[in-house]
Amino acid sequence: MYLRCLSVALLLAAADSVLSTELRVCAEPDNLPFSHESRSGFENRIASLLANELGAEVVYSWQPQRRAFVRKTLGAGLCDVWMGVPADFERVLTTRPYYRSCYVFVYGKRALRSFEEPLLKELRIGVQLPGNDMAATPPGYALAARGAVQNVVGFPVYGEQPAAQRIVEAVAKGELDAGVVWGAAGGFFAKARSLTVSKATPPAELAGLPFEFAIAIGVRRDAAELRERLDAALARRHAEVERILDEYAVPRAR
Repeated sequence: MYLRCLSVALLLAAADSVLSTELRVCAEPDNLPFSHESRSGFENRIASLLANELGAEVVYSWQPQRRAFVRKTLGAGLCDVWMGVPADFERVLTTRPYYRSCYVFVYGKRALRSFEEPLLKELRIGVQLPGNDMAATPPGYALAARGAVQNVVGFPVYGEQPAAQRIVEAVAKGELDAGVVWGAAGGFFAKARSLTVSKATPPAELAGLPFEFAIAIGVRRDAAELRERLDAALARRHAEVERILDEYAVPRAR
């Protein structure tokens, strides 16, 4: 019994040592403004900030964010943390949310501020496509509810550049009149192209459709202690996290 307790104690001590020196993060290597292998994304910046607060060093495992990402990363023990997950994501432990964002309209000369826009059906609008069905995202459902599908252009999430970037570039070039994209990406790319961003809310008949999401850090299910430490670090460094989000033009839903 003594040897068994000693073994457990040694294992816990070793785990605590690793926890105190490394913050192992799995991230997409080319997914600005969130993450990039150059560590230039805002999630990279926040991860570094928190690691510094914990007295640790960020160690990345770069993985394409595809199907079975959780199983192949956190589930396989490659990392302990996945930045930027919905706060209610059930497959991992989640920290306190560190921002809440929303879908936004991005436009140039032809303003689009509402799904109630009288000329909505005439506008060429880009939307992100996580699947094969245009109506797979909340903006897709909202546009379909308004009968504005004939001029909608879908941009698959997977591609050489982030879908939000491709949509914003198309708006900047005049190939689209507007886009409806996830705000955390839309704000960043729109700022770079001097385009206008405004909050998108669902039409009245789809008022229950989620257009805002609280974002947290995903942690391995067996790493409750790490989650607690990250929660405390997020609370202590809240102002600095806010400044990073401002720098990347991430719109927040208050």
